[in-house]
Amino acid sequence: MAPLKIAVLDDYQKASQNPFKDLPSSGYDVTIFTDTLLPYNHPNTPQDAKDALVKRLEPFDVICRLSSTITTMRERTPFPEELVNRLPNLKLLLTTGGRNASLDVKACSHHGIPVAGTGGKGLSPDSTTQHCVALILALARNIPQDDAIMKSGGWQTAFATGLAGKVYGSIGLGRLGVSISKIMHIAFGMKVVAWSTNLTQEAADEKAKAAGLPVEDENGEKTFKVVSRDELFSSADVATVQLVLSDRSRGLITANDLGKMKRSALFINTSRGPIVVEEDLLDVAKKGSIRGVGIDVYEIEPLPTESEWRTTRWGEEGRSRVVLTPHMGYVEEEVITEWYRQHVQNILRWQKGEPLDTLFSDNGY
Repeated sequence: MAPLKIAVLDDYQKASQNPFKDLPSSGYDVTIFTDTLLPYNHPNTPQDAKDALVKRLEPFDVICRLSSTITTMRERTPFPEELVNRLPNLKLLLTTGGRNASLDVKACSHHGIPVAGTGGKGLSPDSTTQHCVALILALARNIPQDDAIMKSGGWQTAFATGLAGKVYGSIGLGRLGVSISKIMHIAFGMKVVAWSTNLTQEAADEKAKAAGLPVEDENGEKTFKVVSRDELFSSADVATVQLVLSDRSRGLITANDLGKMKRSALFINTSRGPIVVEEDLLDVAKKGSIRGVGIDVYEIEPLPTESEWRTTRWGEEGRSRVVLTPHMGYVEEEVITEWYRQHVQNILRWQKGEPLDTLFSDNGY
């Protein structure tokens, strides 16, 4: 009997190598891809690039891929209907989490392809929380720039930015927004303001209480103060995006918002690139209209090598300081290794005809 052909996609750090050793030594042919081809469903992906992706994936019976959350624009290979229809050998598709809108589960079901995710131990909001705070501090304390200057023989060249008593603006106040707001308030003494489309002061007060914080201080000032969109962008010394990408939030933050920010302000996005209009943020950074920009997420991921984010000499000739990281908000070794272990266990269950863990239904959940 021919071995089962398994593809592990977009494993940049080769984290799947050890977990996949748990498969029996014979009967399995595992290929690990450490790069990512252009996404099939992106409007700028040419047909020859789509064909190259199909050619790569076509031989495989089982495909394993990672995803950090439920969005339609992913940094790791998405599976729209058209791509699924072009993979006649695909028999099992494994992803991470309990739901994923970047996979057309209905198309898979039509072809008799089960789709399963991961459950139990997995992604913690604490991971992205830490990364967001790290980006804030990297910008405020000039860490990347000073590191480069020190290694080239230099010394102090610029001032750091103090955070105590300043205003932290959370664009969205969900689980991550609350987690980061709590840290910035308690650890650095920042005043927290928040805004999102449907956020009310009553809801923000409940979130403060649930986080173990007082609703207001001794002066009657709200711990999480809900403000208007205009006030958040105009008052924040540090503003971070804490929204889920959806049709409603795509392209939500524009030049109109960014143009209201203080020249001394810092803007950080660890949520999803398409929530912010990229050209508008680039324009603000190139003009130096705000002090700093920290980005972990992009419109296309991996970020193209020719992107202006990579090629511009930031922090020079009046341009903003920019700190870039390669979507590391959820990339922790223990988490990803556990996800791959669960993939292996689901492959073994599937071969035995046993129920799969975290099986997706036709609507993706």
